[in-house]
Amino acid sequence: MFVLGFSAILHPVPILMIALGVLVGIIFGSIPGLTGTMAIAMLLPLTFSMSAIDSLSLLMGLYIGAASGGLISAILLRIPGTASSIATTFDGYPMAQKGEAGKALGVAIVASFLGGFVSFILLFFLAPITADIAVKFGPFEYFALTFFALTLISTISGDTPTKGLIAGLIGMALSIVGISPMDGFPRFTFGIGELSNGLSLLPALVGLFAISELLKVVKQGDKGGNGPVAQYKIKGFGFKFSDVKNQGGNFVRSSLIGSFVGILPGLGGSTANILSYISAKNASKHPEKFGTGIVDGIIASEASNNAAVGGALIPLLTLGIPGDTFTALLIGAFMIHGITPGPLLFSTNASIVYALFAALIVANIFMIIFEYGGMRFFVKLLQIPKHYLFPVIIVLCIVGSFGLNNRIFDAWTILLFGVIGYVLSRANYPLAPVILGFILGPMVELYFRRSLQMSEGAFLPFLQKPFSAFFIILSILVIVFSIIKNINSKKRKLS
Repeated sequence: MFVLGFSAILHPVPILMIALGVLVGIIFGSIPGLTGTMAIAMLLPLTFSMSAIDSLSLLMGLYIGAASGGLISAILLRIPGTASSIATTFDGYPMAQKGEAGKALGVAIVASFLGGFVSFILLFFLAPITADIAVKFGPFEYFALTFFALTLISTISGDTPTKGLIAGLIGMALSIVGISPMDGFPRFTFGIGELSNGLSLLPALVGLFAISELLKVVKQGDKGGNGPVAQYKIKGFGFKFSDVKNQGGNFVRSSLIGSFVGILPGLGGSTANILSYISAKNASKHPEKFGTGIVDGIIASEASNNAAVGGALIPLLTLGIPGDTFTALLIGAFMIHGITPGPLLFSTNASIVYALFAALIVANIFMIIFEYGGMRFFVKLLQIPKHYLFPVIIVLCIVGSFGLNNRIFDAWTILLFGVIGYVLSRANYPLAPVILGFILGPMVELYFRRSLQMSEGAFLPFLQKPFSAFFIILSILVIVFSIIKNINSKKRKLS
């Protein structure tokens, strides 16, 4: 069957479509404010007249390219190109500041490639099994999982868990602005109609990282282009084998986390990369080095967010359930060509499914070729003074955010989050918990309220379901561990 899949796409037009999709995806993923979802929305009408194979080849290329492209701006500018590359900024940017941008890019690209490959293997061989497990997840399990993710805020807050908690609460407070998803009640809208739809993730992400960074540059009068980055010479793939020889466990764990989280609808790479980063830090023998520029954090983030690609396709193909916004648009592409995702897809359109699998592998290969080929050019961007580079980026951010929902209000949202990010940074509050609270806050609320509706207000069912009980117990352990760690840290400072 795999031979059948490759024989369907190893022709000039499908290969050209895959290459074009990967290239466009990398561009959209690497520019803050533009997203892979935006790219597929723009190019989807072009696929109407294509054959099913050509259309899916283009879309799979877009998916792979966009998932990986976010690492470029995350490492070079500390601005995540996509929500799934947030954690890449934690160690990627400090490494670039130390003059090791090529090393950071090289490690990130390889981790993305291998993480995607692992998830494709799971997709090929374990799709029906993993989909059966995922379909057993209800509101109770989703609440427990997202609540567990929230409790990990203290872990990524370094030596200031209290400030990290406050930052996370700020993110959660901002996320509940708008119409309640359960009862339609307006919250904190203050009579402003634009606030009824809430604050969008993309403008929040761009403002928090890009605008706040620009304000820092203005404050510091940074001229850029004169640091160690400008003189850094890339050799080979940018890194040595000795740099990553002990990262096997980190890579496998992160790829599995990314694949599993990708399977669960609504979570995706934005949650997977942060969970993987935190897991890598907790499992490390030197957790204090995380955030200072080490390959461990980059591998954890990039392996997981690309692994989430294959994971998100599992419920789409086997159950007809989209795992994220991108796969939701993919359903439209399937329907256009008369293909119905679901349990019968593997028997009714097996040739299409295996062609899609083959397209993913080829797209992954194009991704590593294009990103390695452009790596030396990417690093040269750091030679451009920031006071020239950032205004261009900000314009692209604002245009991209406006194009997502066609709302001028989103431009004001960018500025709002930029000011919030700048003020928090000046007060030494970490920014990662803000965006983590903003992403996970609505999920925790939604699944908690749905669970209480199902249980008629009873809390015991949360502990009666195995997956739910497991994550709740894990959450309690994390909270207790964080409290003990904080107390011991204060004792060491006093002694």
